[in-house]
Amino acid sequence: MELPEGLDWVRGSPAGRDWLTALPGRLAECAERWSLRLGPPFRYAFASLALPADLPDGTAAVLKLQFPDGESRHEADALARWDGDGAIRLLDHDPQRRALLVERCRPGTALHELPMDRALDVLTGLLPRLWRPAGPPFTPLAEEAAGWIDRMPQAWERAGRPYERRLLDAALALLAGLASSQGEQVLVNQDLHAGNVLAADREPWLVIDPKPLTGEREFSVVPMVRGRELGHSPAAVRHRLDRLSAELGLDRERVRGWTIGHTLAWSIDGDAVLPHQLEVVRWLLDEQ
Repeated sequence: MELPEGLDWVRGSPAGRDWLTALPGRLAECAERWSLRLGPPFRYAFASLALPADLPDGTAAVLKLQFPDGESRHEADALARWDGDGAIRLLDHDPQRRALLVERCRPGTALHELPMDRALDVLTGLLPRLWRPAGPPFTPLAEEAAGWIDRMPQAWERAGRPYERRLLDAALALLAGLASSQGEQVLVNQDLHAGNVLAADREPWLVIDPKPLTGEREFSVVPMVRGRELGHSPAAVRHRLDRLSAELGLDRERVRGWTIGHTLAWSIDGDAVLPHQLEVVRWLLDEQ
């Protein structure tokens, strides 16, 4: 089986190579368990192996074998909590193999195929349905933010100080202040970008691939504010910030602060520095 290029990064660590070695066996076991007819892997995968699957009764599904990272640990729990309301349905789950059997979106067109404002219309309709009261087993945003605060200076040093110190200092201060002063805690998704909302037949649009946390609502729009899929420029980022904050009744400054902090925390991925993330941080820090 030819793996998607987006999974090449897993070969760079012992844990990743172990996961790749185990994949064929897990794939065969899941196919047998659920009596699946599998197609070739989806090419856009970056953190899991996902394949179209047909169940014996003809149900169109997706089999997803997750790389065992912490961010996606409770994906199945989030999908179960939403129960198909604005998100794909979880059909079954094998925690031991980190395998999910989920609803397949057809036609599966990504939200970023729409013009930006039409895409934002979709999101403002979906998000309030996803803000469910939540606690365990989901990781609190405050706990996750403490990890970012702890790791960011070390990552910055290891990467050779790839951006100016003022960005790091600002992000650390914002994350500390925001994490300790949050509003009501709901189920939020730290990877809700325009590639993770797909056109479907059961509903016009459904959310896929959540990386769930419990936190305040302002955090939930961060990936959509910064995401390049709907345009990458100071004007586009600020337009998304303004529209989503206003139409969802969110505190704009808190959204802005979470976007700066989370975007900088995710700006170094292993040995790679992501310049588009740094641009977003600078645009938002320097706005007048």
